[in-house]
Amino acid sequence: MVWFLTALALLLLGGVLSLVLSRSRKTASLVGAISASAGGAVVLLQSFDVLISGQSQSLRLAWSVPFGSANMAVDPLSAVFAVVIALVTMLAAVYGTEYLRTHADKKNLGVSWFFFNLLTASMLMVVAARNGVLFLISWELMSLASFFLVTQEDEKETVRRAGWIYLVAMHVGTAFLLVLFLLLGKDSGTLDFDRLSTAAAPSWVFFVLAVVGFGTKAGFIPMHVWLPEAHPAAPSHVSAVMSGVMIKTGIYGLLRMLTLFGSLPAWWGWTFVGIGVVSGVMGVLYALAQHDLKRLLAYHSVENIGIIALGLGVGVLGISYKSSAMAALGLTGCLLHVINHALFKSLLFLGAGSVLHATGTGELDRLGGLLKRMPITGATFLVGSAAISGLPPLNGFVSEFLICLGAMIGLSGQVSLTASPLMGVLVVGGLALIGGLAAACFTKALGVVFLGEPRSGDVAEAHEVGRAMRWPMIVLAGLCVLIGLTAPLWPVVLQPAVAAIVPQQSSIAAEAARPLTGVVVGSCILLGLVVVLVQVRRQLLVRRRVEQAVTWDCGYTAPAPRMQYTASSFARPLVLLFRLFLQPRDDIDRPQGLFPKHAVLHTHAPDLFRRYVYEPLFAAIVWTTSKLRWLQEGRIQIYVLYIALTIFVLFIWKLR
Repeated sequence: MVWFLTALALLLLGGVLSLVLSRSRKTASLVGAISASAGGAVVLLQSFDVLISGQSQSLRLAWSVPFGSANMAVDPLSAVFAVVIALVTMLAAVYGTEYLRTHADKKNLGVSWFFFNLLTASMLMVVAARNGVLFLISWELMSLASFFLVTQEDEKETVRRAGWIYLVAMHVGTAFLLVLFLLLGKDSGTLDFDRLSTAAAPSWVFFVLAVVGFGTKAGFIPMHVWLPEAHPAAPSHVSAVMSGVMIKTGIYGLLRMLTLFGSLPAWWGWTFVGIGVVSGVMGVLYALAQHDLKRLLAYHSVENIGIIALGLGVGVLGISYKSSAMAALGLTGCLLHVINHALFKSLLFLGAGSVLHATGTGELDRLGGLLKRMPITGATFLVGSAAISGLPPLNGFVSEFLICLGAMIGLSGQVSLTASPLMGVLVVGGLALIGGLAAACFTKALGVVFLGEPRSGDVAEAHEVGRAMRWPMIVLAGLCVLIGLTAPLWPVVLQPAVAAIVPQQSSIAAEAARPLTGVVVGSCILLGLVVVLVQVRRQLLVRRRVEQAVTWDCGYTAPAPRMQYTASSFARPLVLLFRLFLQPRDDIDRPQGLFPKHAVLHTHAPDLFRRYVYEPLFAAIVWTTSKLRWLQEGRIQIYVLYIALTIFVLFIWKLR
């Protein structure tokens, strides 16, 4: 654990130095980025060592805090999450050195880098903590650091509102986790993970507390309402970290809790499958109806957390039904999608940040034609779009394939006859529907943003971003391709981490590698044919003159950019198809006269959970608390009386 503590020290020291040197914006950014990269590199080395050797590294120190101890460990399960945290934050830090230059005149960049490094260190501590008090302190630091990063542009009212929604949601989740750990440590008198007991309450109580507490951070529907508000409000490199890795700490918490229970009821698995289907389908449907690029990507985080929950559900069902193959494949797909989503979602948020940096807007209906002006951003965004849509031979396909493979084992008769059809409909059918809708959504996003003609003057003047912003996107895009082309290796790589939950699954990795090898070989043949055809076309055109002309103009003598599809018009058929779930509203300004100059269509799909659940709930809370304002007298004597009465009641309760 020496290297892990060294990495934490580098991160915290770099953050403090950035704060001290904040008067020199360039120096503060340089120190913050270098320390984040150095700390991440050290964590990568230690995590790879743990994954390769399969041996955990631990440290336990005394700590004079009730129920607390400085108990830390990095086992293969922690190492998987530590790798993605370190990798994404390193690349985001490099990206942020250039991205934040536009804020240098308005914001204290030293403060931003301090909280960025604190967020990284706290996430690493969450996956390494083996004591409930240490875990909750790290969890709270992670929430507070990300809150200050989300509200960096606090002069905007929308950013302030997003920050408060995020803070309230995180503390509600933390309250559930606090109760969870208190119950787990009630009998043993300690909150060390290896001594926690589930005897204090029925198992369903622990399950509900864990799902709500960790699911709020992960973004499960209906606890997701903070996510589409906070991610668009944060700087883009912070959005990449929050969406790519921070929300995965909720998944880590759920996986870690599974190791504490001896037997897992089947209804736990079905609950995860249900959460996965609802989150996946509703997340991508809400994404389809969005007009802001970062908000669209935020809803896709809800979708992909749903896919991860599906893998988790298949794994838990495999454990419950005593099918080690099903359990191992489901959990392998779950963990691999954690890695894959960290890569392609970070890539897409960095791509959105590059668009925002170059054009000043993320509104889809003002963009267009950026592929000619930003070819590297466009090409990497295309890779990320294909990966998130689950298309081979990219990484998103591999993890979804493993989850489907686990569900197919359930269909083959290794689970009950009643459960098999339900498994096929929910898991296989759900993944197919999610993938199809995601492909449609990113066809819209990619087409409206990068193809066609610019829809505004600022977009027409856009140019490619600098090297510090380009290279992190190139690296992430390359990793998306690399994982896809090395798919058969990943069940073997993740086997030690899966073994923490499913010990007996030694032959599963080899079995999963066979179908993946066929997919990779077929994909490589297809890619080879594409390369050959491109070369043949190039040779055929060597001695021919290639002319450029306008595309089909529909008979117009002067085609204008407004004649293109908008984001609303492209998505409208699908939005109307699912109008029962989205309840969209159309704002239409119809064309008037023989030669109309103006016509507008906007499709709005408000978040139904926010409108019909949270807004009425919080309105009721505000109304109730307003009736109790008479208790706030403003006199110290009254407050002292309240304290005395509270102490008296507690004494009576203790003596009871």
